[in-house]
Amino acid sequence: MAKKMVLAAMLVAAAVILAAGVSSAADVEGAGSEFLVADFNTGEKPNNIGGDFGAWSKDPTDFSQGCSEAFDSVNRRGATGFAMKLDYSVDSKNPAYNGFWMFLQNFDASKYDNLSIWVKGDGKIGYTTVFKVELKNASKQVGRYYVTNITDTWQDIVIPLKDFKGITDFSNLAELVIVFEDRIASNKKGVVYIDDVRFTKNK
Repeated sequence: MAKKMVLAAMLVAAAVILAAGVSSAADVEGAGSEFLVADFNTGEKPNNIGGDFGAWSKDPTDFSQGCSEAFDSVNRRGATGFAMKLDYSVDSKNPAYNGFWMFLQNFDASKYDNLSIWVKGDGKIGYTTVFKVELKNASKQVGRYYVTNITDTWQDIVIPLKDFKGITDFSNLAELVIVFEDRIASNKKGVVYIDDVRFTKNK
């Protein structure tokens, strides 16, 4: 009898712990004024929510255009870790666009107001002061927003989700894409750094 009571108590305790763990995991997404998607500080894939990421190019066979990504510990934001370095070129006689993609794992951003990204250009190499940001959801909607006035110092770019044209459902976000386009880039070649990609709430 005593053994059965001990076993029952252990099962109850285990159930309580498991329930608490599930609750905590579920609450993480909806807790706090911001949710960190990627800080790149490990210097490895994936991002902070388990999503892959990388650079892409419209035409990989055209070597006059393209984008590459790299972890950068020199131009990082903060005292430790890394930023993401995006080395791009849209300097081609052909139509050119490229950039950086990141999976968002069907993240529910409906509780948040903004997409926030720290951004700066490379003052020595050069950079575009404008690029496009896209948010894609599981229903294949694509929202677009043009970031402007990039400088060579870190800025926290805060984009209201309502300003993404073309997307209405933020409850199942599949992908974030940064796009460098030949028709709008202020510099056809350059380097842009990004860091601390997150969803934020208005104060």
